[in-house]
Amino acid sequence: MAKDHVSINRTYWNDNAGDWVASGERHWAGDAEWGIWLVPEADLRLFPEDIGESRAIELGCGTGYVSGWMTRRGASVTAIDISENQLATARRLAAEHGAEIEFLHGSAEQVDKPDASFDFAISEYGAAIWCDPSIWIPEAHRLLKPGGRLAFLGNHPLTFVATPPSGAACDRQMHFPYRDLHRMDWSVVEIDPGGIEFNRTFADWLALFRNVGFEVEDYQEIFAPLDASGSYHGIDADWAKDFPSEQVWKLRKL
Repeated sequence: MAKDHVSINRTYWNDNAGDWVASGERHWAGDAEWGIWLVPEADLRLFPEDIGESRAIELGCGTGYVSGWMTRRGASVTAIDISENQLATARRLAAEHGAEIEFLHGSAEQVDKPDASFDFAISEYGAAIWCDPSIWIPEAHRLLKPGGRLAFLGNHPLTFVATPPSGAACDRQMHFPYRDLHRMDWSVVEIDPGGIEFNRTFADWLALFRNVGFEVEDYQEIFAPLDASGSYHGIDADWAKDFPSEQVWKLRKL
């Protein structure tokens, strides 16, 4: 029987929330930079141009800085996260920065908001990797108004197949099958144990979007900058200069 990813991931993030306070404070103090390589918003354009007129929701907000960036742009923002401890940091930082954000405690797989409540939904990691896409993608669709947009950034599928079973950094071998890619339990690995993450093959992502009622407006693969060095949670910069470590999907509700 499959483990309950919701409770496992809640425990993981509550236990590790303190490790993300400093980075959350830095992100709140700066402008939008995305993912592990801090790609500027000007390059990725995850936010719609008219976000200042939007009701927006962040799905899996962590320390809440993406929601903070949206409020600075004039959006009315709701944010949900499964971790009470992450939300405590998010609420503190929102208060310090004078950001009015509605924070909800819960899973992005089941959001206590009416249908068609939002113009825009976003996830940087958060729901994008920690929630089951067969559940959270339809839920995001439900929450959006017709024509509403969803943008999310998370691990590229190649990071799953190139990670050794020990949990060591990605290398240049394929360790897991790409076929039927869906769920990876990192809670039992030897190196840097984590929670339960999700991803899909490209064909399966596209089929899911089509079946739910989204059209793809854009797709981007993110490589490490050529001057990057070091590693970040199992992604070495040298590896990520040759292989995309992250992906961005931009969708519109039909």
